[in-house]
Amino acid sequence: MIKKYLFTAFFFMLLNSCNQNVSSCDILIENGMIYDGSGEKPYQGSVAIKNEKILYVGPLKKFNSKKTINAKGKAVSPGFINMLSWAYGSLLKDGRSMSDIKQGVTLEVFGEGTSPGPNGVKDSSNYISFGGAMSKLESNGVSTNIASFLGATTVRIQEVGYDNRKATLEEITKMKELVRKSMEEGAMGIGSSLIYAPADYASTDELIALSKTASEYGGMYISHIRNEDSRVLEAIDELIKISKEADIPAEIYHLKASRKSNWNLLDKMIDKIEKARAEGLEITADMYTYNASSTGLTGVIPTWIQEGGHRAWINRMQEPGPRKRIIEDIKKELKDQAPEGILMVGFNKESMAEKYIGMTIAQAAKERNQTPEEAIVDLVIEDDSRIQCIYFSMSEENIRKKIKLSWVSFCSDAGSFSDSPEGFRTHPRAFGSFIRVIGKYSRDEGLISLEEGIRKLTGFPAQNLGLKDRGLLKEKFYADVVIFDPDTVGDKATFNDPLKYADGIEHVFVNGQQVIDSGFHTGVFSGKFIKGPGYINN
Repeated sequence: MIKKYLFTAFFFMLLNSCNQNVSSCDILIENGMIYDGSGEKPYQGSVAIKNEKILYVGPLKKFNSKKTINAKGKAVSPGFINMLSWAYGSLLKDGRSMSDIKQGVTLEVFGEGTSPGPNGVKDSSNYISFGGAMSKLESNGVSTNIASFLGATTVRIQEVGYDNRKATLEEITKMKELVRKSMEEGAMGIGSSLIYAPADYASTDELIALSKTASEYGGMYISHIRNEDSRVLEAIDELIKISKEADIPAEIYHLKASRKSNWNLLDKMIDKIEKARAEGLEITADMYTYNASSTGLTGVIPTWIQEGGHRAWINRMQEPGPRKRIIEDIKKELKDQAPEGILMVGFNKESMAEKYIGMTIAQAAKERNQTPEEAIVDLVIEDDSRIQCIYFSMSEENIRKKIKLSWVSFCSDAGSFSDSPEGFRTHPRAFGSFIRVIGKYSRDEGLISLEEGIRKLTGFPAQNLGLKDRGLLKEKFYADVVIFDPDTVGDKATFNDPLKYADGIEHVFVNGQQVIDSGFHTGVFSGKFIKGPGYINN
């Protein structure tokens, strides 16, 4: 009897000792195929999360966990990074970020030309700084992490306004101070959008001056370059010059050769960028995975008429002289961008939306008994907005070429939407740009391996942004983690039916907290404002 008692006691002591040797964690993900974001081959293993960070990643290992997820047959990867997001406004309204987080996106990066701040009139109650605007969204509650470049247009408006002229030396000095302050508040660098007014009123020298200041803080320059069609090579030259003279890494937003007559320029664009990279410049690019872009009718309205801001250019288009000139200029633009390929999807006035949403410019012009260029001018005046459109202007063959480039990451160039209002339309890239990388282009078409696709969605853009503890599944890194079924992930959104969530993303963790569980939002808003390399915590 005594022997039996001693044996039982010894067994429980041994069991307790073994349990004490097993580490504890909050979440254990086991049996999944680990894609760590580096581009290396996957392996079956475990990821342990404790508090906000990754405690362990590697071969299968036991942990005492509060929650265990069996990821057998699934891929486990870092969260995806959206290098060009317009989600600030939509996330203020609804922080769930469903259209992106259901694609595995855990970081939204703002700042193409304009940024959430600085905004308003200086020294007044409505002024908000760069850091203040970003902190406002974080404190409001958001499921994804957020970061932003400082918009070069935002800075120019603060000091120069909407005048079509060069900035004075005094104005540039003040603009540089805004850059300095915003970099210290967490900006990633400088973002420009040089096909729009008043952005394109800025000279190359002005952009170099701002970028030099950002470079002092370890930031980067990122740009919607000055032209994406017939003068795209010259526009790339400008970006390379800014990178070289400001000593700053530079990225091209949504790399493209737009309009059919320019599709053949892509190879020359690639050669130019790769030559600069071979010379030691850090030139990269991002893209979205569709053959159509989306912007306002300003895409075919030259910027000279937009001087002075919105009200000034709407009024100017109604004056006989400027109206005649702008109609002629738009007519030239439509020679390369057919009105049949411009689809209207966003209006300011409900009455305009009811009548014209989903129509092409060609269809609207016919209904109005006008030429396409006349219709464009009058539609903008009547709606008192630039009218959001989809432009079918790119080549599928070129998309496949760009996806295979090692120095290209991905973006949506769109908001992130949850419950959309009735009658709302948008570009399907808001619901499918990232999932298509791992579904359509990696699995279905075999253009790149899954580990390479994940690298281009995670570790690579994190490296470009200078993030030291995100973008990889690595111990002590923040636990932004995605679990998905590589056999079923796919996009469902189309141009005719764009508000369709992606399939296949099963679980998403942001800063160690589960935001998506079995495909459903958990009500958790654990996203953080991710600061750039120049951030100073005052």
